Amino acid sequence: MATSDRLQRLAAKVSDDGDSPSVGLTLLAGAVAAAVSFPVTWLVLRSLEIGFGQALDLFTSPSTFDVVTNSILLVAGVTAGSVLIGVPLAVLTVQTDLPFRRFWTVVAALPLVVPSYIGAFAFVSAFGPRGVLTDLLAPLGVTEIPAIYGFEGATLVLTLFTYPYVYLTTRASLLSFDGSLMEAARTLNHGRWAAFRKVTLPQIAPGIAAGSLLVALYALSDFGTPSIMHFDVFTRIIYQNMWDRNLAAVLSLQLLGLAAVILALEKRVGADDANASRGHRGAARFSLGVWKWPALLFCTLVAVLCLVVPVGVLFMWLTRSGPGYAGGGFEFTWSFGFNSIYVAALAAGAATLAAVPVAYLSGRDDSRLAALFERASYVGYATPGVVLGLALVYFSSANTPELAGFELNLSQTIPLLTFAYVVRFLPQSVGAIRSSVLQVDPKLTEAARTLGKTPRAAFRKVTLPLIAPGVVAGGALVFLTTMKELPATLMLRPTGFETLVTYIWRVQDAGYYGQAAVPALVLVGVSALSMLVLLRQDGGEMESITQEEHDG
Repeated sequence: MATSDRLQRLAAKVSDDGDSPSVGLTLLAGAVAAAVSFPVTWLVLRSLEIGFGQALDLFTSPSTFDVVTNSILLVAGVTAGSVLIGVPLAVLTVQTDLPFRRFWTVVAALPLVVPSYIGAFAFVSAFGPRGVLTDLLAPLGVTEIPAIYGFEGATLVLTLFTYPYVYLTTRASLLSFDGSLMEAARTLNHGRWAAFRKVTLPQIAPGIAAGSLLVALYALSDFGTPSIMHFDVFTRIIYQNMWDRNLAAVLSLQLLGLAAVILALEKRVGADDANASRGHRGAARFSLGVWKWPALLFCTLVAVLCLVVPVGVLFMWLTRSGPGYAGGGFEFTWSFGFNSIYVAALAAGAATLAAVPVAYLSGRDDSRLAALFERASYVGYATPGVVLGLALVYFSSANTPELAGFELNLSQTIPLLTFAYVVRFLPQSVGAIRSSVLQVDPKLTEAARTLGKTPRAAFRKVTLPLIAPGVVAGGALVFLTTMKELPATLMLRPTGFETLVTYIWRVQDAGYYGQAAVPALVLVGVSALSMLVLLRQDGGEMESITQEEHDG
């Protein structure tokens, strides 16, 4: 009889009580949670050392007020813009007879594969003072176009590359909406718009709000786009003043406070969304009539701005020559790509090792302690990358630990950079592994133990093979996301250690756009792979798209 058959038969004979987590596992998970929470905790404690009077002056200074105002305006503008684009696209692709609906369903989500800083870089190249549009209009006598820099440019670019968060969450709500409610409203002589406003909108509001809060958190923590657009928000000013410790620490605390407010709202919305009603008949669908042409124009315009412009600019950089497109002492070598792969692989391996105990404890134990450790692993993920980088820069420059009589200077080293990636992206691995752990019957592990296996051997021979897909998916996601990470890489990388993102940042800063074409296209490809992993891990979006189209 095969071992698996024996385990299955024994599983029915054992109770659930024997699979309680060990003390060692609990301590290991607690150590991981403490380690990933440490940078933010350390920054907060060091910030308290600033004198009250000085801290109050920094909090209330006009420049700080401007930064706070700019950040809030950017968050509000990007969130509002994302709703105005994402909700109509979701409605069009779910509830209407939009021509080529399946095509637009996929295209509307694709802007997520373009990192926002590459999108900003491309938009400056296309619509900047000496950009492609200016060159095209010059023969017509137009020598100047409105500046793309500042609040308008940052809001436009971030909106175009973050609206899919609203689109996807709204679409998911619409797909689970009971269409018979809409039909009932129409039978009560409500017009199409009135029925949508009174019946559909309240049902999908939690989905819209959830996507909006994701957009708000992204806009608040993004570093690349506001910097390229020369718009002073928290992340840009913190990076520029990273060696003015008091100012940077005060701004970081304010940024963390705003992020905490958004996360609290997101949690509240998530609870409301869980309580929303779910239908069984699918969404109602109506004919657009003559409105299908404006609808097609809207979808086309969004696709052109979000996909054709950035990808077209990247390919244009590949083919053009001349000042700004080649040379300048910024020769690209594939060693930058290998460096990116190297640190991303280290981060993926370390994150996987750290995630297993946290995810396994969380999946097997419903105690408050297990929940606390899992929540603690999300602290770094919720922390803007520039704040995490700042905390580790301060810590590594202020502390030089000793090991066996030798001083360990961690400042600007690969281990510190890898640690930053683990802190930042650990939840991606924890989430994937925990989902796999929950699908494994605990009785299988206990059955192995009744056959004389130690807890460690039972985990290695029974549980680990069963959760292997989740382990691999979590590691792959960390690897792909690390390849694109910008602010922490800029702040913590060793001197002379160039990666794809740091090289892109250097050449865009110097204006040699053409040199960024190859690494930017590589990162777009990496982002596409990340999205596929996310959708596969989520286990439903692509399937729901396909099924909905099949049903339609």
